[in-house]
Amino acid sequence: MPEIANPDSQLTAVKWRFPSVHPEGRKFVLIAGALTLITYSALSHFLGWLLVGLTIWIATFFRDPIRTTPQHPSLVIAPADGLVTMIVQVSGPPELALEGMSGSFTRVSIFMSVFDVHINRSPIAGRIRRLAYVPGKFVNADLDKASEDNERQHFLVERDDGVRIGFTQIAGLVARRIMAFVKEGDTVAAGERVGLIRFGSRVDVYLPEGTSSQVLLGQRTIAGETVLGTLGRDVPLTGASR
Repeated sequence: MPEIANPDSQLTAVKWRFPSVHPEGRKFVLIAGALTLITYSALSHFLGWLLVGLTIWIATFFRDPIRTTPQHPSLVIAPADGLVTMIVQVSGPPELALEGMSGSFTRVSIFMSVFDVHINRSPIAGRIRRLAYVPGKFVNADLDKASEDNERQHFLVERDDGVRIGFTQIAGLVARRIMAFVKEGDTVAAGERVGLIRFGSRVDVYLPEGTSSQVLLGQRTIAGETVLGTLGRDVPLTGASR
């Protein structure tokens, strides 16, 4: 990913660098690396090379690239890398209803495959008003019912002016651990890392009434960079897949 050499300048030079591995994933990389060495030296060169590929894949899965987040208070930024699979009108999650998440919302669902970056980021700057973990099933995260049936973790971020955006980490068929890097009361910046889901999953974002989605079905989003919507702007987009 590009690295900003001088963020205070309007004309900045950038250079590409390999993404780092998130600390949460380093232990898995070390375990896989150790098994690879043991297998290669004591059992089978062929199996050892297969495990080399597995080790590289694990390191890639937990990659943590630098992202450049647009800075404007009205922008809602994508919290996840992945494919936009659903854009629907729904009511807010019941776990957040007491915190003002009632009424109608545009839910944008972003599906993360095992090949996507799985670090999740805050869609707006503000305070973590609510974290709500809900145990559940592990059905395909691409299904609509996953929002209500699967293991999930709700976030509610509140800006200084009281505007709130909710989003939800949802476990999938393979995912078995949802992690939050923040706690209630923490202050976060837009695009700041707030959590991780291991091995394939989905993130739902709830845009408030009067704010339409600025992404389309089938579009890919980049966490911390793609603009999902502009608060108060209700101008639906149309597009075509080619």
